[in-house]
Amino acid sequence: MTAKNTLQTLIDQTKETAVLQSIEELLNWDQRTQMPAKAANYRAEQITLLSGMIHQRTVDPRRGQYLTELAEEVSSQSDHDGDVIVLRLLKQYEKEKKIPLRLVEEFSKARVMAHQAWVDARKANRFSDFAPHLETIVKLLREKTDAIGFQESAYDVLLDDYEPNTKSSDVASVFSALKADLVPLISEIGESSCRPDSSIIRRPFPIADQQTFGTSAAKAIGFDFEAGRLDITHHPFCCTVGPKDCRITTRYDKNYFNSAFFGILHEAGHGLYEQGLRADQFGLPTGEYCSLGIHESQSRLWENMVGRSKSFWKHFFPLAQNSFPQALANVPLDHFFGAVNDVKPSLIRVEADEATYSLHVIIRFELEQALFTGDLQVNDLPAAWNQKYQQALGIHPDSDSNGVLQDVHWSEGLFGYFPTYALGNLYAAQFFDSAANAIGDLDLQIAKGEFVPLLNWLRSNVHQKGKPLSASDILQSATGESLSHQPMMTYLREKYAEIYSL
Repeated sequence: MTAKNTLQTLIDQTKETAVLQSIEELLNWDQRTQMPAKAANYRAEQITLLSGMIHQRTVDPRRGQYLTELAEEVSSQSDHDGDVIVLRLLKQYEKEKKIPLRLVEEFSKARVMAHQAWVDARKANRFSDFAPHLETIVKLLREKTDAIGFQESAYDVLLDDYEPNTKSSDVASVFSALKADLVPLISEIGESSCRPDSSIIRRPFPIADQQTFGTSAAKAIGFDFEAGRLDITHHPFCCTVGPKDCRITTRYDKNYFNSAFFGILHEAGHGLYEQGLRADQFGLPTGEYCSLGIHESQSRLWENMVGRSKSFWKHFFPLAQNSFPQALANVPLDHFFGAVNDVKPSLIRVEADEATYSLHVIIRFELEQALFTGDLQVNDLPAAWNQKYQQALGIHPDSDSNGVLQDVHWSEGLFGYFPTYALGNLYAAQFFDSAANAIGDLDLQIAKGEFVPLLNWLRSNVHQKGKPLSASDILQSATGESLSHQPMMTYLREKYAEIYSL
């Protein structure tokens, strides 16, 4: 078989595996949006079977042979699609083949059962109901890190799944610098005599009207509803079932505007990235997102730097007043702008303001590391969680549901995922600065409801780069800079100087 034919065979096999992965993704979406609670056991069997099939195809020795042969003729510096595909798939193969099939199947089943246990435990406000499932997840992940192997930290293996080629020690260093600047800013804001009227966003906002308004905003910024949809879930997420099938979700609170609306913008930001990838390369590294940190940069950029900007609300606030006349008819724009940007330490990460948000993430990062070094046991998580919230944010969770049980991630085995949220904040600030410099009148365009220039810049500089480049490479290429927390701090200080007269 010629090298060209071998590569085509490899591509065909990989795309077939992607079909199986898309079926698994659809089952996961259904589980979190539509599935009856009593269907969990059989759903676990379905996903376990699929994940085993996918793993076996991924680590097929013939696939390894093809990849090894092709890699001998490939330059690591090449940006040719075929070369990129070979090198990325070889890395995946070398990693996956170290993981036993038995472990893959056990982990898949444990995730399904843990998710349903988390839903029930959160409703009942009892961490003890979820703890045994979480212990199983952590145990299986430790087996995975041992199987793959590591040099510095077992946590590096988990982080690599979401932010490739990134060390937890480097993340800890960046987070330390960020935290050192965030805490004084939050304190300065807390001491300001200027306080937004946060009651504005805690008035009655009929859910049906929230759905209509949120959908219109997502569509306005570019989310294609003919290639995607919006649904309700316990914990908002975005998933891609196929190259023209991106699902986003939110949750509604009839007496709180921010929860659903900014959740929709956030997930739509993820969706814009997915819809901007190369559809003809779906299932291949050339058609995949770079990293979850870069993915998160897109959701945070649209949610915050666009969606919480005064420019955005110059366009959308009159529409919001028409949609919610009872709540907003007599509210001045500046008051509403202050309300949606109010800074106040709070318990719930997904509803946190921009200034305190990264502290929520850093807390989870520190707890995850402690779990995998053995310095923290699962049963001690609630107490450790509450202590860290008191230390970092000066507040104490009033329940497990508003504390250690609030996020879905651990029930799905997504350890190593949380750091990408704060990394996404930092990437977003740098991308937005560069886009504004390149476009020139970005604020004016946003104020007119024109989002195409920004989306086109992101498509060209981020989305269509796919997985061939690392996160640091994409950042350097798009902005000319390395990762830094300073643009984020500059952005926050400028915004809050106006609102709080700093």
